[in-house]
Amino acid sequence: MQSVRAKKNLGQHFLNDEGIAHRIALTIDPTELPASVKDKYGSIPVMEIGPGMGVLTKYLMETERDLTAIELDGESVNYLSKVYPGLKVVEGDFLKMDLKEIYQGEFSLIGNYPYNISSQIFFKVLDYKDRIPVVSGMLQKEVAERICAGPGSKTYGILSVLLQAWYDCEYLFNVEPYVFTPPPKVRSGVLRLVRNNREMLGVDEVLFRKVVKTAFGQRRKTLRNSLSPLFGDRIAKIPSDIITLRPERLGVEQFIELTRILENN
Repeated sequence: MQSVRAKKNLGQHFLNDEGIAHRIALTIDPTELPASVKDKYGSIPVMEIGPGMGVLTKYLMETERDLTAIELDGESVNYLSKVYPGLKVVEGDFLKMDLKEIYQGEFSLIGNYPYNISSQIFFKVLDYKDRIPVVSGMLQKEVAERICAGPGSKTYGILSVLLQAWYDCEYLFNVEPYVFTPPPKVRSGVLRLVRNNREMLGVDEVLFRKVVKTAFGQRRKTLRNSLSPLFGDRIAKIPSDIITLRPERLGVEQFIELTRILENN
């Protein structure tokens, strides 16, 4: 059957290594999930983002779990409908979709995510964090490392804090460019996020995001200098051992406490 042409404007790079595709599919397999959550999340439906020609899809279908593929490219949709006639494919832009219209309850998210929108995909995950307990897949190595990085790392940033507030993030393995058609100019990485036990932050979540984004918006400055234009005199209530630090030195709990201080003043 004729293959699908990779489209640069959609950030398409088709994985052609069956072994790696299988390894990615296993990241949400009940046997591979952490013991604390595999019984709870091992059988929930699965949503795949950007299936392309279905190299990952066929391994996901082997699990016999409820699978829905989200695909923007019409050519890929036509290809998938012919090769996998039993597959439920929704044509459209994941970033613009109301995911509650697809699944009423919880579901896992997986994919070989388009590099040009991977950060946006994970910001959307935050909006559905109470519906998406498990997220895994492949994206640009630097982005995957950033999501999983801890305080003190040069790659630690906005996505690190916001996602780690709600998920346990694990970087799994690297993927080299030569296993794609066409090969990307960057290396790739596979990660897995599993929802933690946090139910509430204890502070206003919108304010928490604003504090994190403002702090890292000028990451080379101390928190005193980056937060002053937005919060004014309220930063005087922040302890000196925090306000004099750069944002990459603060962990999630410290950002929550920082938000609490600003919220109460």
